[in-house]
Amino acid sequence: MNNHISSKPSTMKLKHTINPILLYFIHFIISLYTILTYIPYYFLSESRQEKSNQIKAKPVNSKPESAYRSVNSLDGLASVLYPGCDTLDKVFMHAKNKFKDKRLLGTREILNEEDEVQPNGKIFKKVILGNYNWLSFEDVFISAFNFGNGLQILGQKPKTNIAIFCETRAEWMIAAQACFMYNFQLVTLYATLGGPAIVHGLNETEVTNIITSKELLQTKLKDIVSLVPCLRHIITVDGKPPTWSEFPKGVIVHTMAAVQALGAKASVENKPHSKPVPSDIAVIMYTSGSTGLPKGVMISHSNLIAGITGMAERIPDLGEKDVYIGYLPLAHVLELSAELVCLSHGCCIGYSSPQTLADQSSKIKKGSKGDTSILKPTLMAAVPEIMDRIYKNVMNKVNGMSNFQRTLFILAYNYKMEQISKGHGTPLCDSFIFWKVRSLLGGNIRLLLCGGAPLSATTQRFMNICFCCPVGQGYGLTESCGAGTITEVWDYNTGRVGAPLVCCEIKLKNWEEGGYFNTDKPHPRGEIIIGGQNVTMGYYKNEAKTKADFFEDENGQRWLCTGDIGEFDPDGCLKIIDRKKDLVKLQAGEYVSLGKVEAALKNLSLIDNICAYANSYHSYVIGFVVPNQKELTELARKRGLRGTWEELCNSCEMENEVLKVLSEAAVSGV
Repeated sequence: MNNHISSKPSTMKLKHTINPILLYFIHFIISLYTILTYIPYYFLSESRQEKSNQIKAKPVNSKPESAYRSVNSLDGLASVLYPGCDTLDKVFMHAKNKFKDKRLLGTREILNEEDEVQPNGKIFKKVILGNYNWLSFEDVFISAFNFGNGLQILGQKPKTNIAIFCETRAEWMIAAQACFMYNFQLVTLYATLGGPAIVHGLNETEVTNIITSKELLQTKLKDIVSLVPCLRHIITVDGKPPTWSEFPKGVIVHTMAAVQALGAKASVENKPHSKPVPSDIAVIMYTSGSTGLPKGVMISHSNLIAGITGMAERIPDLGEKDVYIGYLPLAHVLELSAELVCLSHGCCIGYSSPQTLADQSSKIKKGSKGDTSILKPTLMAAVPEIMDRIYKNVMNKVNGMSNFQRTLFILAYNYKMEQISKGHGTPLCDSFIFWKVRSLLGGNIRLLLCGGAPLSATTQRFMNICFCCPVGQGYGLTESCGAGTITEVWDYNTGRVGAPLVCCEIKLKNWEEGGYFNTDKPHPRGEIIIGGQNVTMGYYKNEAKTKADFFEDENGQRWLCTGDIGEFDPDGCLKIIDRKKDLVKLQAGEYVSLGKVEAALKNLSLIDNICAYANSYHSYVIGFVVPNQKELTELARKRGLRGTWEELCNSCEMENEVLKVLSEAAVSGV
């Protein structure tokens, strides 16, 4: 194992209780198998370890404040995928011409919906879904062209804003491509935003048209349309909802199909539409608003193209054989960028949702298949929360196995962890032990891309082992088009986010208050500053915040001050070690990273979710814990405590027992 790995295998191994004599015999068999399989492996393949030890990024000069670049872009940063394709409509046109009749966007047919009564009396809606129905590149192009033309007829002008407030689905991408073609500025809003945040985004951008779904119109938009005075047209992507008399006068509801039909009918006599240039705004992406009202990030065509160029370079052999499953919010830069990467390289995209992703998902009727089982994707993006959930669910099932099954799984798990740390594969373990876990995501995943938040070393290693694929952990912000760094597929080190992408460069700026300097030894540390064409234009109608977070150097290159603290390893890979806003100074002057506290505790089976909090008036950290009901009830039983769920949560004795578990995990996680 090389010196870049932050978590040793021994600290992440699963514990077993097995007879020492039997264990000795098993280790002998494993050693014999390792020797026999290592000899051909050594001669037939280059060790992943050797690749992992290679230099991946270098500083461009010898100064401490020098920017680091990927070794593949030392002579110049990449900014375009294909020559001449400098706007997103040209990228799609290139893909359409190259992959014309190939499958592009897929949606599962809903065969049946049922209301299922739960033991507690609650009613859950369950669905039975059929196969995927596919639209080709040509189909999507025609649909987008007609929809854009229809919007133009409804009064949408080039370089004006149009909002999309919709779940992730094929119609979202079709609408986006229409906007890119006709140079409409697409305002994206999370479907999970609350009413005040939605109203803020719609009014700040002064949209007259909004694209949404029937469900979101009925559940969220219906109550706030009267607060959006500029609104004139609502387009539903999935059929027309009932009309409401309380809708403000002058607001008209259309279906997407009707707008497309309008555009198709008028396209023959219509004059050529206005096309974008690279510097035009493609998307105004509103953030989640976790620290107040959401901010709109202005992203140009050239920003997005540079970002997806950098991302695509980190995915080897990307092409027509790949199948991507889209289920994260398309209003998030990670999902939008991932899907644009796939679209531009001929991959097909099958749509899903967190409620229908796997066979055990909440909306899938028992006995029917989830989306991954039908689609069998090769590529998937995920946020740490979803990976943590998979990890906990699998480990809970392992704990429920028979003693023999559990011991076999643990031995195989620990053996594979050792082999991964040496850069070797374990084909027999993959085929006979981990195939069932791997089948949870369809069985064909060759790369998991993780972003959005830090991924724990334990969860990353679990995904490597049980899903038999690399986890490309990435780092980026909406303000950098999601692009910053991604780990190489053959780099199985944990705790790092990889080297800078070929589209950008990264330098570290001293942060004196936190004690981080780019002259620190053995590794330079400081605030992460990202530069390149993927760095966005700033915040919509927020010049003060734009000036605070962005700057332009003497060469005209834009830079983003991220507020995250990083350090570079000797091979040029970046680690995220802190965040300026995340650090809280306690009463005694000690700094505490609340994110690190949460990361150390959230993988406990006892914890469903946790929020750490501290301030400078006290010398300790407090935590708001959402306990796992099954695990907490079992802990209470072991301690001889009884009561209702509410009584257990309010019990001082249980609080102390949980605090002991948290304290032990915090100490071992240091």
